[in-house]
Amino acid sequence: MIYYGKQSISEDDIQEVVKVLRSDFLTQGPTIERFEKRVAEYCGAKYAVAVSNGTAALHIACLAAGLGKGDVLWTSPITFVASANCARYCGADVDFVDIDANTYNMSVEVLEEKLRSAKRRPQMVVPVHLAGQSCDMKRIHELAQEYGFMVMEDACHAMGADYLGKKVGCCEFSDMAVFSFHPVKIVTTGEGGMVLTNNEGLYQRLLLFRSHGITRNPDLMTHEADGPWYYQQLELGFNYRMTDIQAALGYSQMKRVDEFVARRRELAARYESLLADLPVRTPYVLEGAEPSWHIYVVRVDFSKVKKSRQQIFKEMRERGITLNLHYIPVHTQPYYKKQGYCVEEYPAALEYYKEAVTLPLYYGLTDEEQEMIVKRLLEVLK
Repeated sequence: MIYYGKQSISEDDIQEVVKVLRSDFLTQGPTIERFEKRVAEYCGAKYAVAVSNGTAALHIACLAAGLGKGDVLWTSPITFVASANCARYCGADVDFVDIDANTYNMSVEVLEEKLRSAKRRPQMVVPVHLAGQSCDMKRIHELAQEYGFMVMEDACHAMGADYLGKKVGCCEFSDMAVFSFHPVKIVTTGEGGMVLTNNEGLYQRLLLFRSHGITRNPDLMTHEADGPWYYQQLELGFNYRMTDIQAALGYSQMKRVDEFVARRRELAARYESLLADLPVRTPYVLEGAEPSWHIYVVRVDFSKVKKSRQQIFKEMRERGITLNLHYIPVHTQPYYKKQGYCVEEYPAALEYYKEAVTLPLYYGLTDEEQEMIVKRLLEVLK
């Protein structure tokens, strides 16, 4: 069975984890900071805070930004629900900005139009780098400067991606950027996430919210410590800590991140060629962006295919290949429909959902397996 995504674990990865298992610290030890430093240096950001998963990273980023009741966060409807849920966890409201019909990322044109006409403007905008392709961050940053909102990049798909010659995650055009290290992501820690920022104030608040709102930093305490055992809870935080075991795996994986991305880019280029004669639309790449290709989404031309998407999924699985779909528009989920969102308000997202199919793409996928995927897809579609 060929799955849509799969981790790549080397013997070096295993040995790094074993070292931690034999050490004094399984959690809250030095490997966490080493991993954070490695990711921050790779992306070109000043600070990084590792947490238990990508959703936790989104959550504490909202908390660090001060998002709360009465505030509103705008994000893309084509994303995993966590990109919106993070605002709801803080008591804030959510609204959506329709996608660009070519990149499937947040449309800057729609964002600008919505900002001009909105009675209630956002405190935070969360562009989602779908499939590992950066949004048009320069233009979003310019709008943030004009309209006074914070920007948090949902870069959970985009480790290793480039935008305007710099790594996604450098936070040149945002206040924070969030990564996920789930097993199907480009770099994995099993489960895990991270927030990057260049803002020291945000960094200190991220550290607080990661671990119960507790600090041992004397500079942050309300009075002098009672002794070496002393700590203070300054905020209502959470237990979102990453373990040293996970961080060891992530640190080791980061040694191969460029290798992972290079192979994914090679596979994406091969798909572009191999799919040329099939009734599918291959991805469009924004000028200035170099995707890291966490996933590979095509859009099926159902005017030329006399089968439903359910049939395509079923028949491909019967041939040993699992497809997926990224994503169901968030505003159509029952929870958000109950909040009063109009399904038809985001037409580009709805059209995308009618046609989108995610093909298998991962570091260990061979050329032969990829050719078989396309061959089987041709059989099914025609």
